[in-house]
Amino acid sequence: MKPPKRLVPLIDEGLIDEVSRQLMSGKEAIVYVVRCGDEVRCAKVYKEANQRSFHQAVAYQEGRRVKNSRQARAMEKGSRYGRKMAEEVWQNAEVDALYRLAAAGVRVPTPYVCFEGVLLMELIVDADGNAAPRLNDVPLTEALALTYHAALLRQVVLMLCAGVIHGDLSEYNILVDADGPVIIDLPQAIDAAGSSVAGAMLERDVNNLASFFGVAAPQLLGTRYGLEIWNLYEAGLLTPEVALTGIVAVPETPADVGAVMREIALAREEEAEQTSYQGS
Repeated sequence: MKPPKRLVPLIDEGLIDEVSRQLMSGKEAIVYVVRCGDEVRCAKVYKEANQRSFHQAVAYQEGRRVKNSRQARAMEKGSRYGRKMAEEVWQNAEVDALYRLAAAGVRVPTPYVCFEGVLLMELIVDADGNAAPRLNDVPLTEALALTYHAALLRQVVLMLCAGVIHGDLSEYNILVDADGPVIIDLPQAIDAAGSSVAGAMLERDVNNLASFFGVAAPQLLGTRYGLEIWNLYEAGLLTPEVALTGIVAVPETPADVGAVMREIALAREEEAEQTSYQGS
């Protein structure tokens, strides 16, 4: 196929020899199958900020750091330079998370290079060498649902032990190769220690898994693995070998729903103000 414009610089630099086909298009990026020498890899082309349909960017960017104060000020002001820096931070977050998680033993694609807004990484394949299917497209028996759910809980724990929360985990950003689930799509990855919404994001990720697998394995519905994992993390007791039960005692004091709603409203106001500023 004719190389997309965004991939031409990688071809010119000798990083890609041939673009075979488009693999998928998502809310954050378009992914292509490419040939690099004798290897088949994939190239993830990030969409521009105004073309992405990913919401709640304020919550995901909390705790992320830039190299110097000038960049930080520009990002806060929303200047053209600041928006460019924000895009680099967004894209580099996935590269950093992939290296960090691979080192921790999490099943993620191997990253190779991020160049001109394109992430070149390993192509996850099935037992026949074809592009691996998304979890959403894999037929599940009760036994297989329980097996994959347990495997993914372990991956979530390994991620959190490495200080990372996916932030958007679902059946649509998990691939299944010959050895089981592989977690993908991490530009919104959250630093567990630097985000005030880390616990809520972790619970949502884990609850998404329970809801999906619960269709084939109803006993997973109503489990509270996310809260259990987060409680162990906060107590300094979370380890890769921890035995989880999915059961958490109901607190005797009622939750402060008003405080939670105020935090959500504040985040929405901040995002609206930033969007208005950038559009002016």
